[in-house]
Amino acid sequence: MRRRTTTRAGALLALLLAGTAGVAGCTGDDAAPEDVSATTVRVLVRDINLRPVGADCAGTGGYQYFHHKAPFRVLDGEDRALVTGTLPAGTAVAVFDEDLGVERVPTYCEFAVPVSVPQRAAYRLEVAGKPAHDLTSDSSEGPALVAVVP
Repeated sequence: MRRRTTTRAGALLALLLAGTAGVAGCTGDDAAPEDVSATTVRVLVRDINLRPVGADCAGTGGYQYFHHKAPFRVLDGEDRALVTGTLPAGTAVAVFDEDLGVERVPTYCEFAVPVSVPQRAAYRLEVAGKPAHDLTSDSSEGPALVAVVP
């Protein structure tokens, strides 16, 4: 299990560090009902805290606002709210692929929230009223909008 989890964390980092573009789409007519697509918002908070892999977690240090029940909004490129809700508990994912031989290892905290959103050219995630983070489309593990913080 550790191998798959760390691979996902590495894939999210690689995707965002490569500078990939946002989700493609069009805005459509505001008066007509919009089709929505199911996706998952995945956020990897790189707080590098010592925890057991797979444990429930929350952001630490400057990322304490990422926590269970923190309010969030998925915004479009013009900062219009598309989805609102509260975050679930995060899950600790290992920073390193190697087995360090101890229970508590350096981890990131990953949050995954299923949402349904209309097609937009860009998406952003706002948590607890803090500045929004750009979301990038990723289909490596099913449809997802991902962000790596910071």
